Amino acid sequence: MKKENVAILEMLLCATLWSIAGIFIKLVPWNGFAVASMRSLIAGLTIAAYMRVKGLRYELNRQTLLSGVLTACVYTCFTVSNKLTTAANAIVLQFTSPVFIVIFSALFLKTRVRRADLLAVLCTLAGIALFFFDQLQPGYVAGNLVAIAAGMFMAGMYMTVGELQGEARFSAIVTGQFLTFLIGLPFVIFTPTPISAPAVLSILVLGVFQLGISYILYVKATASCPPLACCLLGAVEPLLNPVWVFLFDGERPGFYALIGCVIVVVSVTVWCMFGKEKATA
Repeated sequence: MKKENVAILEMLLCATLWSIAGIFIKLVPWNGFAVASMRSLIAGLTIAAYMRVKGLRYELNRQTLLSGVLTACVYTCFTVSNKLTTAANAIVLQFTSPVFIVIFSALFLKTRVRRADLLAVLCTLAGIALFFFDQLQPGYVAGNLVAIAAGMFMAGMYMTVGELQGEARFSAIVTGQFLTFLIGLPFVIFTPTPISAPAVLSILVLGVFQLGISYILYVKATASCPPLACCLLGAVEPLLNPVWVFLFDGERPGFYALIGCVIVVVSVTVWCMFGKEKATA
């Protein structure tokens, strides 16, 4: 099988593993910070073990540390948002990260904003606005805002991790995992974390498969899989995530949030297919 085909399969499996986050986070009856902490500890050990087996060195420098900090913010915000709002809201609002890349590039890198970019930003913002028409309880509003923050941090993560290669990229991800563990550790100690078989199993699945193995597959896939294919295959995550939660937990997004979900996913995917490619041509 060709390298590119193997990479596409790796990216598809990666996105599928990412998509199980919502249901397993919901199954753990802990504070969101505590879930993020233990999930990342196990994921960090999983990736570190892979690096050890493959003989990859750990690099700590300004770039990998910055990427690690942004990565930790993504993991923490995403997990906490899943506890505060629906899984569909959390994942789709995080999926807006490519649009924030356009905004940050224009603000900080002085990149010219083209019409296609502006249209994608406006459509995505319109979709985001619809999420706030449903479930207007303070908890859901706070969860939506935290999920948007996750998307913003993810944009920064992509912009920094994208400049790294091989060992440095793995090092940045491992750094992010252990920083997430440290951020959430006080909540593991000082908030109720009842130990049960379902909770332990869910944390192990989240750490080993959903975050550990998935990111190993992601780094391997991005070496050979075209960026456009990675982006499109990554759209499997926001599509499958709420499906698993609905099937196994009965949670469903509200009517306006569902419309917003469609607008956001379509806007970002179309931009990745056409607008983004033209921008890099």
